[in-house]
Amino acid sequence: MELSRRTLIAGGFAAMLGGTVVGCSSSMDAGTTKKNATGNIALWCWPGGLGKSVLDDTIAHFPDQHIKYSEVGGDFKQKLLTTFNGGTSIPDITGVKGEDIASMLPQANRFVDLKTIGADSILGDYLDWKVKQATTLDGKVLGIPIDIGPTALFYREDVFTAGGLPGDPAKVAEQLKTWDDFLAAGVELKKSNPKAFIVADAADLYGTIVNQGTARYIDKDNKFIGDQDHIRKAWDTAVKAITLKVDGKTLGGSPDWNAGLDNGTVPTVTGAAWVALDIKAACKTSVGKWRVAPTPSGPANFGGSFLTITKSAADPAAAFEVIKYMLSADNEAKAFADAQIFPATPAAYDKPQLKAADPFFGGQVPIEVFGPAAKNIPIAYEAPLDSAVATPFTDELKLVQAGKKSSDAAWSSAVQKAKQIGKRQGVQ
Repeated sequence: MELSRRTLIAGGFAAMLGGTVVGCSSSMDAGTTKKNATGNIALWCWPGGLGKSVLDDTIAHFPDQHIKYSEVGGDFKQKLLTTFNGGTSIPDITGVKGEDIASMLPQANRFVDLKTIGADSILGDYLDWKVKQATTLDGKVLGIPIDIGPTALFYREDVFTAGGLPGDPAKVAEQLKTWDDFLAAGVELKKSNPKAFIVADAADLYGTIVNQGTARYIDKDNKFIGDQDHIRKAWDTAVKAITLKVDGKTLGGSPDWNAGLDNGTVPTVTGAAWVALDIKAACKTSVGKWRVAPTPSGPANFGGSFLTITKSAADPAAAFEVIKYMLSADNEAKAFADAQIFPATPAAYDKPQLKAADPFFGGQVPIEVFGPAAKNIPIAYEAPLDSAVATPFTDELKLVQAGKKSSDAAWSSAVQKAKQIGKRQGVQ
C-alpha cells in the first residue's frame, strides 16, 4: 500500500478513509463480462500492495493456475476503470485501495460477489468493520481485506520527559486519554520547549477525529449530515489546537516534517501502523527514542486495501482459492514482516512477526498497542461521495490555520460548499 503511506501523508491524512462501512445500493453499467481466455489468472496490484515473499510463494503454490502478476504504478484506480471501460485485458483478481472502495461499490456488477463462491467460510477470520467496507448495502461482498491501518500516537519519549510529560507508554496513555488532555499537554510542552508542537498539522488532527466517529458526512439515506455536531466537534478541536498555538502547521511527508521528526520539533505523529515506516525513514539520530501509545479519544483507521475478483475471471472459484491462500493469517503476518502491511486478520497478531520487540521504539512491542486498536475501530457508513464532500472542510480549515478566515466564517463556507457538491450528485 505504497500510495496509502507516502502519497496520503503528503496530501494530509484528512482525506483518508476511516473505519467505515461503505456502500451504495445503486448499480452502474457493469461493462463487459467477457471471460478471460488466456488460461492464466491475471493479478493486478500497485507497488508495495502485497508482500513480495507472500506473492512469490502464492505463485509457486498454484503452479497450475499460471498466475501472472502485474504491478501497476501511477493512478491505479483510474487505470483499472479505464481497463474496465475498454473491455479487454481485465484482470481476474485486482486490488482495490481502501480510499477507493466506496466509489467502487456502486459498480458492484463489475465484481464477483464473493459470498457466491464461498467467502462466508472465511469472512469471520477478518475484522468485521473492515469486511463491511467492501460490502454493499444489499449484502454483496466484493473484497477480502489485504490490510488495515489502525492508528496510534507515535511520540518522542525524550522530548516528552524533557518537557515534564510522562515518557512511559502506559503513563502517556493514562494522561492523554482525550484530545483535550493531548492539547493541554501540548501547552505544557511548549512552556519548556517553544519549538516543539504536539500537533504536527491541525488539518490532519481534524481528519483523525472524523475517522474516530460513527458517522461522517452523508448517511445511509443519502442525506448530508456534515453540518451536524459530530463534524463540528472535530472542527472545533482542530481549531482549538490552532488557537492554543500547539499546531505546527507542518504537512505530513514534507521536508520540514521529516526533519522535525528527527530534531524533535515534530515530537508526535497520530497515524496508522504503516506510518512507522515513514518515521523510521526520516529519523537518523532519534532511533530508540520513539514510543507508541493509544490514540487519544480512541482508535481510528487510515487506509487498508482489498483483493477482489472481476466478472471477467475465467474461473472465479479458482481465483478465490488464490486470494484465500494469499490472505491467510500466516501470510498476512509474513506481509507485515515484508513491508509493514498490517494484517486484517486478528489471528495474525499472535504470530512471531508481529510479537517482536522493535529497537526503533526502545524495545517496545508495537502490536500491544495496534492490536487492541485494530479490534476497536468504530464503524461508520461512508457514502461514495464522502471524500469529495469532505474536501471543503479541510480546505477551509487550512484558511483558519493561515489566519485568513475566522473559524465560524470558514465553517459556514465549508458547509455551504460541501452541500453544493453533494446536491449536484443527488445528496439531499
